[in-house]
Amino acid sequence: MVDDEPRLRQVLVRLMVGEGFRCDEAANGVEALEKLAAGVYVLVLSDLRMPRMDGLELLRNIQEKHRDVAVILITAVAEVEVALNALSMGAMDYLTKPFHIEEVRARVAQALEKRRLVLENRQYQQELEDRVAEQAGRIEVLFLGGVQAVVHALEVKDPYTRGHSIRVSRFSMVMARHLGLDDDTIRQIELGGHVHDIGKIGVRESILNKEGPLTDAEYAHIMTHPVVGWQILSPLLTDAPLALNIVRSHHERYDGNGVPDALLGDMIPFEARIVSVTDAFDAMTSGRAYRRGHRMNVASALRELQKHRGTQFDPAMVAEFVGLVDDGTIVIPSIGELDLITPATAHAAI
Repeated sequence: MVDDEPRLRQVLVRLMVGEGFRCDEAANGVEALEKLAAGVYVLVLSDLRMPRMDGLELLRNIQEKHRDVAVILITAVAEVEVALNALSMGAMDYLTKPFHIEEVRARVAQALEKRRLVLENRQYQQELEDRVAEQAGRIEVLFLGGVQAVVHALEVKDPYTRGHSIRVSRFSMVMARHLGLDDDTIRQIELGGHVHDIGKIGVRESILNKEGPLTDAEYAHIMTHPVVGWQILSPLLTDAPLALNIVRSHHERYDGNGVPDALLGDMIPFEARIVSVTDAFDAMTSGRAYRRGHRMNVASALRELQKHRGTQFDPAMVAEFVGLVDDGTIVIPSIGELDLITPATAHAAI
């Protein structure tokens, strides 16, 4: 009971105690907030006009700090318009002076019933949100399992890419973390690196596994894989647009001469500029059908990246990757280990 008139407080306290409630008193809003902070209450009956803190300010504070507490404001007849405004602020009800005992009983019972319904609805919404989140998690796990199956099918089709997507995903994720990107962005970059070459599932095996140099027509056919992959995954990765950017744009060039959209410089998505570097590095240091048995060592591959910064690659991304390799943050597997990397060992190594 919050009122600066002791007699009115006492009347209301006797009434509510008689109804089975335990009641505390406060002479103004400041005292009321102190009591609310120290105890557990379900209802506040408060006068509107009080010194130090009036009923409306008390209501605002309760809505902000004690939203499970129901509030009934007590007003003079001339303040009914103010009381109606208080309802829009979250008050459960209001009483006008002078009031009848039965009216107080009825308004209190009604306010507590409203409070019960609000709490039940809030709990129901929370349970529903939890169920939706759980279901979404299950769907994501099933989806990622399906994507993994496609990646494995690609690796069977093109054995020279075995482990490539996992390494690109790992290197890109380490770069993203070191760049201070948020968790969701890092997750999408990890996913994008893992599926960036998925479009090669549409490339003819005779070209994927061809030994020796590719013709211009064969190279152009292989370079359709960013768009093919983007088309395959677009309906499935609606919640991961950054991963889709990686799939489509990881073969764009910083000088604007890349595919498929000839994007220039910073027009290339930031996440795709990261994967462009890690993808090229891993391609140079792992085996390919067209250069069987010839893999660049790490130092040579890093020099190649630096040679093409500002033309093929974003200079800042090259500098970041080279620095992380040099200081040991990114550990490059030895040649014997390259083909042994699995999703489990890749995550364990991060």
